[in-house]
Amino acid sequence: MKGSSVKSKKTLKPGTNSIALLQRKEKVVAKAVTALAPFMIDESHGSTITDVDGNEYLDFTGGWGCLVVGHSHPKVVKAIQAQAAKFVHTDFSVVMYESYVELAERLVKYAPGKHAKKVAFFNSGAESVENAVKIARYHTKRRAIVVFDRAFHGRTLLTMTMTHKATPYKAHFGPFAPDVYRVPFPNPYHEPLTFAEWERKLTGLVNPQEIAGIVFEPIQGEGGFYTPMPDFLPKLREFCTKNGIVMIADEVQSGVGRTGKFFASEHFGIEPDLICTAKSLASGLPLSGVIGISDVIDSVADSGIGGTYVGNPIACAAANAVLDVIEEEKLMDQAQKLGSMLDKRFNEFKSQYKLVGDARGMGAMRAIELVKDRTTKEPASEATLKIIHDALDQGLILAKAGLYGHVIRMLIPLVMTEEELKQGLTILEGLISEASN
Repeated sequence: MKGSSVKSKKTLKPGTNSIALLQRKEKVVAKAVTALAPFMIDESHGSTITDVDGNEYLDFTGGWGCLVVGHSHPKVVKAIQAQAAKFVHTDFSVVMYESYVELAERLVKYAPGKHAKKVAFFNSGAESVENAVKIARYHTKRRAIVVFDRAFHGRTLLTMTMTHKATPYKAHFGPFAPDVYRVPFPNPYHEPLTFAEWERKLTGLVNPQEIAGIVFEPIQGEGGFYTPMPDFLPKLREFCTKNGIVMIADEVQSGVGRTGKFFASEHFGIEPDLICTAKSLASGLPLSGVIGISDVIDSVADSGIGGTYVGNPIACAAANAVLDVIEEEKLMDQAQKLGSMLDKRFNEFKSQYKLVGDARGMGAMRAIELVKDRTTKEPASEATLKIIHDALDQGLILAKAGLYGHVIRMLIPLVMTEEELKQGLTILEGLISEASN
């Protein structure tokens, strides 16, 4: 929705309709299924959500990173409706359809590097990561998988093991999958390791000749939007090639244009062997994929990967429409413009408020880290939670991140107007100012 009418005010509370629906929810929905916002949605367009009581909110979470083209983009809605009228499901392994093939053709063109590539589709980000691991193990005939501190890769048994944060993702859900090794993620703010230092830590844990794959996020998502040391990923690419290790980029959150390039890996000049994509790929519909160098992804035997719903025709139609919107509306350029605004304002926050310890990111994928003390970098978790809670009262939905919930991350729709972004950042700055006093 262009030109949101959301006002900066402290009067938005769940209305009677939301309260009634929440009471119904408490009776029948599992207790573990909770929500950030204490209200129920009625409709949404662009960057704006309207609840069942008519209150409007600016959505800086973008459906938890699924909506780079915004809520209910007309072209995506039209594509979904047209496909549903033709056929809803066949299972591609039974009867094939063109939209699956078309989407694969388009994604291999977006993937970085010169090697020929192919695609397999799945349902969720976790499934794409899990299948990438399966492909790596099948291709190398090795078992060990290396992941990083602060990583988030999903909630299945294997991806939950690969995920770092214990609570709520791992606590009491063990035992975990074997042969997963965790190493530091070299980054300028917390762990400015050289590659040689990182390599020593890795080889102290596992022999590189036993590693099937190294799974990394080019920019960490749930872990706190940490960017790696500038030379780390190019050197990791060399290390993987030297040791016959499959390099797997988890671009579930960083991909589909969010950073100003279609895949964040492009910023570092690398060509991963496998790329995992999901979230914004189909504008929130259940669709994910693994894009792989042909020699790697084709090493798996017939029917070794797949699933009943994978590459659903409605989701594929939505994804093709998402790519159309990104291209026609030049949303990767827009990611750079919005990202420049975020970068400028966040660095102003950092210079003005000691609560803001760091500002970082690429394109529109940016975050601020809140700390109690800039020297110790002790997480300001309580202040972060209060800011996010109070922002809801002013019509702004924010997302946190980090092992200690002390990072505020931007997952804004790329169709957001500059006016909307300024409005949301004004609210955010006011709350940071209050929390700093």
